[in-house]
Amino acid sequence: MRAPSLHFIALLAVAAIAGCAPNDAPAPPARIAVAANFAATASALRDAHESAGGGRIDVILGSTGSLHAQITAGAPFDAFLAADTARPDRLVAEHLATAESRFVYAIGRLVLWSPHIDLVDPAGDVLRGEGFTHLAIADPKTAPYGAAAHAYLEGAGLLGTVAARLVTGQSVAQAYQYTASGNADLGFVAVSQVAGRGSHFIIPDDSHAPLEQAAVLLTDHPDAQAFLHFIRHDPDARAIIAAHGYGLPNDETRPDARRR
Repeated sequence: MRAPSLHFIALLAVAAIAGCAPNDAPAPPARIAVAANFAATASALRDAHESAGGGRIDVILGSTGSLHAQITAGAPFDAFLAADTARPDRLVAEHLATAESRFVYAIGRLVLWSPHIDLVDPAGDVLRGEGFTHLAIADPKTAPYGAAAHAYLEGAGLLGTVAARLVTGQSVAQAYQYTASGNADLGFVAVSQVAGRGSHFIIPDDSHAPLEQAAVLLTDHPDAQAFLHFIRHDPDARAIIAAHGYGLPNDETRPDARRR
């Protein structure tokens, strides 16, 4: 019997690889773009979702404006958890997201915070004095929490007073890092970031636009769809969101920062 040619053997090898590799390869994890203020909460939600049998989730953090720009430029994200409603609405209008998937998943709150226990007074009057050198704020152009802080300062007549002392971060997470590290004496951050540490003044809700945070689906990745469904409907997910200091949409729950 004639021995098989090398070409025939090579064809068999290619066929064997082609026949088994794609079916056996694991599906890539869903890539979820998440606003920086929601970092710890998103991590807890991902762990709970995966523990309940959900698919793998990769969380990519950034400011809402930066993530939105990446999405419009073609970044391969499967879903977007923004810190506002405007960017998800734009993605829907631009046909980059599905309208039926858009929902408000959390309501944030802004706080003036310092790790120093006696620096921020209960009325926030520290901003009117000379008791601090630097004040951290997220970029109002790209970060909703920065825009809320800017609106508060402007409405209170304090923007000119503190302008020379502002230290601007790309996101509320960076504003928190500046403050926690001591590079800024105090900063405007999310209530969910401070967990009762140091001293703080809760910024009145009526001093800025509501910090409603909306999610939207960008692709048909099944794990991304399942993760958004989990966040929107699962009682355990809603409990995690509330436990991290956020209000929940469609009910009377408010962040428990008032008791901190």
